[in-house]
Amino acid sequence: MMRRKREEKELQTAQVSDLCRRRLLGYADSFHELARSYDREFVPETDDREAVLAQRRLWESRQIISGHLEEMAKIMTEAACEVLSFHPMENRKRRLLTQALAEEGIQVESPHYLPREDGRQAVVLTMRTQRGGKVSAEDAADMISVLLDRRLMPAADTPYVVEPDPQSFILEEEAGFLALTGFARATKEDESVSGDNYAVVESERGRVTVMLSDGTGSGERAGKDSERVLDLMEKMLEAGYDIDAAINMVNTALFAAGEDINHPTLDICDIDLYDGSCQLRKVGGAATFLKRGQEVERVAMGNLPLGIFGQMEILPVERRLQDGDYLIMVSDGVVDAFGEEYEDSMGSVIAGIQECSPGEIAERLLRFALCASGGRIRDDMTIGVIGIWKT
Repeated sequence: MMRRKREEKELQTAQVSDLCRRRLLGYADSFHELARSYDREFVPETDDREAVLAQRRLWESRQIISGHLEEMAKIMTEAACEVLSFHPMENRKRRLLTQALAEEGIQVESPHYLPREDGRQAVVLTMRTQRGGKVSAEDAADMISVLLDRRLMPAADTPYVVEPDPQSFILEEEAGFLALTGFARATKEDESVSGDNYAVVESERGRVTVMLSDGTGSGERAGKDSERVLDLMEKMLEAGYDIDAAINMVNTALFAAGEDINHPTLDICDIDLYDGSCQLRKVGGAATFLKRGQEVERVAMGNLPLGIFGQMEILPVERRLQDGDYLIMVSDGVVDAFGEEYEDSMGSVIAGIQECSPGEIAERLLRFALCASGGRIRDDMTIGVIGIWKT
């Protein structure tokens, strides 16, 4: 009992240095002040209708800027105040771990538990190979899983290989679901570059986010527009923005550019691999289909594309996924290929598909779309399929 209490008292913490914390909090205060300077009630200064409308548009733009400044201040404050608590691993398990891996040529130092907000615990440790070789992080995680009697896997941002030089590794509890993706594309005839683009983002917290963007029109210009949208989304998600805040930031950037012809769509599927919950967000995107056996559900929202209005509110549609479910995301070119009755046509085709591989499903659905359009490719077509299975 006394030894257990001593181990509990060994709780260690890590946070940014005092200098960095003061700077971050100072920057956050500056952004708060800037936000407050924009946050005023709208009071018309004239009775002229056109002047009032112009003043109103300016005021709305300032409110958008104020909201983004507050979001940046929030992220900086959270980064400055974040404290990671490391619980020491039990002495018996620590000795077992270091001795067993030493026999495999891996030296382990400072194994600790890292509590997560959701109640799970990650394992943090430093590893290096002793005899100059290399071992994959997955193989090391498998060995540690057996020793600790826990299913562990390397976090998304942890090194892939254990090398002679010491490196820090984070091993997360293995998620309850596995997600695999597959894509199929066809470029509009007479064009060499597709205006559609997609991205898959995996986080260290057991989430996978799939994004599909359809640029306005087709060709190189549309491709660059959709690629820029996805690049900005990826960077902001990695920086700590939540999905809705990131969407509004991208939307504001396009709205401020004032380009009447540049309004790409954005289709997002965000999945929590621990519990199988899924959130779908659409900004002008085509319908998404959820395939569960031979049952097919169409999920659509009537939102406009990016950059049309200065501010938007996206209400996600939530679904709880099950073992063997598939989510099928498509661009407008696929919908147009199936014609006006695309809901029934695509639903029937998707229900009859027997393939299990997401890539094969995407390819097969693309072939159906090409047949439905008589072999013509009048617009870029992109199909993304996400399959989810219990581990």
